[in-house]
Formats: sequence, structure tokens, C-alpha cells
Amino acid sequence: MTIDTNAVVSMTEANRNFSKVTRLAEQKGQAVIFKNNRPKYMLIDLDASPIVEMTDDEKIDVIAARVLKRFRPAFEELAK
Repeated sequence: MTIDTNAVVSMTEANRNFSKVTRLAEQKGQAVIFKNNRPKYMLIDLDASPIVEMTDDEKIDVIAARVLKRFRPAFEELAK
């Protein structure tokens, strides 16, 4: 994977100013967050990125599945 050096942000900067990282991802299509001088995380603009080509409905399905999996015990408790 090629990393655009103009789209690199340190973990410290990402923690302090996440909105800056999101703006960078919107402008460049992605932002790479480095931790201990190594690439650790990548924030991508799902609407513009060729990395993840999904329809809006598919994106919603993926996110919904993750939320349901993560919070299943809470949802089950609420359903009682």
C-alpha cells in the first residue's frame, strides 16, 4: 500500500484534533494515523474511496451488524 505523506497524522494529533483528521480524509480520500512512528490506523472517506465500494444500503447494513453484535446483550435486555 502506498501512503501519501501529506495524509499522515500522528496519534497525538489525531487525539487532540480529530476533526482535522476527518477533513484530511475528505480532502485526500484517506488519512493514515501513525503510532510509534509506524502506520497503525487508516481513516477513509467511504463515499470517495475505491478501497470500499459499497452502496449506501450496504454501508448501513455493515454498520448495523457491527452495532448489533457489539451491543447485543443490551438490546436483549431492552427487549424484555
